Amino acid sequence: MAISKERKEDVVAEYTGWIEQSNAMVVSEYRGLAMKDLDELRRRVREAGGEFHIVKNTLSKIAFEGAGLSFSDDLFEGTTAIGFAFQDAPGLVKTMMEYSRTTEFLNVKGGYLGRDAISPEQVKSLADLPPLPVVRAQLLGALMAPASQLARTLAEPARMIAAILKAFSEQEAASEAA
Repeated sequence: MAISKERKEDVVAEYTGWIEQSNAMVVSEYRGLAMKDLDELRRRVREAGGEFHIVKNTLSKIAFEGAGLSFSDDLFEGTTAIGFAFQDAPGLVKTMMEYSRTTEFLNVKGGYLGRDAISPEQVKSLADLPPLPVVRAQLLGALMAPASQLARTLAEPARMIAAILKAFSEQEAASEAA
């Protein structure tokens, strides 16, 4: 069924909006994936802070060109779906890669990290990164470590003096008792 020129323009504008809002994108082929499986994947991707959409290849090419992104023609061949990471790029990529390992019907063709195109191997490497909350916790720990060590270092002389005073008081109490 053919769609009107106005509808095509609306779809291209929608695709362009998704592209501009996303931190990362994973382009995949979903040949043979059942509707219930697509719904399950969409649910998982939403939980990871993204969206998963089946796209039209020709309209996607127009949207990617309009957004200023370079792409190879084989990226938009066959059945194409794109996962858009609106919040946590590694979380979305990890979700899609885990799902692709459980089924042979979802094949990752490539992706984008920011405005840069990445290969399927790089997408797999991105999936190995920890999720954003874990990275934030690790960064906070790294930033807090010097401050914690400084506080311990500054408190150590006072602790040693207190231990010496306690030992003298115990020694005096023991000598008075004897």
